[in-house]
Amino acid sequence: MSSQDNIASQQAFGDAVNSGNLDAFENLVAADSVDHDPAPAQGPGPGPDGYRSFYTEMRTAFPDLHIEVEHLTAADDDLAFAYTVTGTHQGLLMGHDPTGKSIKVRGMQTSRFQDGKLVERWGSSDELGMLSQLGLVSP
Repeated sequence: MSSQDNIASQQAFGDAVNSGNLDAFENLVAADSVDHDPAPAQGPGPGPDGYRSFYTEMRTAFPDLHIEVEHLTAADDDLAFAYTVTGTHQGLLMGHDPTGKSIKVRGMQTSRFQDGKLVERWGSSDELGMLSQLGLVSP
């Protein structure tokens, strides 16, 4: 598939996260997709179910969760992008009760696609910044 097809798949993935339509992952993520993101709340397994689990937890903690891609580069089957995550902590997050505080953190991700589906992802978000903004850890 072309880089433009992969960009469209990545955009659809982001739209699914932002809208909460996590069932869309069935058509966007390969069944054996692997996520190398070090996030401690990462889903329990590979494929659409792992991503659905992770983003269900994030959208429960931050019902207004929004991911904004700020810069995207595509080459062959790989995409790399920088993003900003915003949201208001209104639900349980990693065992922490809601604080009502808002977050704005940056991150980067590299994704690999095959046949228009996400097959592998590496990423890193500013989790310490998020926890600091919520008052859950000292900076």
